[in-house]
Amino acid sequence: MTQPAMTQPAMTAPLFVFVHGWGFGPGVWDGVRNALPDGESVAVDLGFYGSPSLPELPAGRPTVAVGHSFGALWLLHERPFAWDGLVLVNGFPRFTEGAGFAPATPRRVLDRMIARFDAAPEAVTADFRRRCGCEAPPPEGLDATRLGEALRALRDWDARDALTGPALALAGAQDPIVPPAMTEQMFRGHSVPRPSGERVAPKAPGEGVLGEPDDQALRNPLTLTLSPEGRGNRGYHGVSVKWHPEAGHLLPLTAPGWCAERIAAFAAGFSR
Repeated sequence: MTQPAMTQPAMTAPLFVFVHGWGFGPGVWDGVRNALPDGESVAVDLGFYGSPSLPELPAGRPTVAVGHSFGALWLLHERPFAWDGLVLVNGFPRFTEGAGFAPATPRRVLDRMIARFDAAPEAVTADFRRRCGCEAPPPEGLDATRLGEALRALRDWDARDALTGPALALAGAQDPIVPPAMTEQMFRGHSVPRPSGERVAPKAPGEGVLGEPDDQALRNPLTLTLSPEGRGNRGYHGVSVKWHPEAGHLLPLTAPGWCAERIAAFAAGFSR
């Protein structure tokens, strides 16, 4: 008698949750989201040019969080939802120099930028976007309060201890904001991640990062006030680093297909 074939359970493709960086909006991810071969995606809006929004995520779905630049730091610091894997695109767990974290951006550079921003937010935002390689002016509806507090978070936040799960870093060898030397040093000494299959949990109420006091405004993402060529694709203690030899700081805009291909390959291990 012929035995019935075993029925394999249907695989559940991961849900991708995208978070944009400072001075930009969720539209920065449109090309990457359209190029992804499988899986649904949603985009968080940090509210720099309108109302902030964090889409409700389905329970029990494998999730891959993807942050560009400040968006990666925001994910690590705020941990607004659980994820199975994290992708940092031109991203970092800390931006400014400090003890055990160099080379990176000197704190005085952010101090000067904050002082200029407080006087002329539109001009400083436009200048930053140009430095990133985007000549388009900022969208209408610029929220100087939210951008200003995010700029202070960029200067002050340190979320290195939160980078504990499986992670992929996509970097540009020509990045003027996060230079290759900064990317290499930030992941080279990184601690061993937790095993694949164990989710990174959302931040619990009252839980700070690196011993800092918790702040409800910072924990709640909807009420944030705010609260290369020659370089191999290698991993540092579990963080896999992939280099685009010609790209700068706007990988989602300048190399969306390249990003999507590597994000999808990384996410394939989380289908269930």
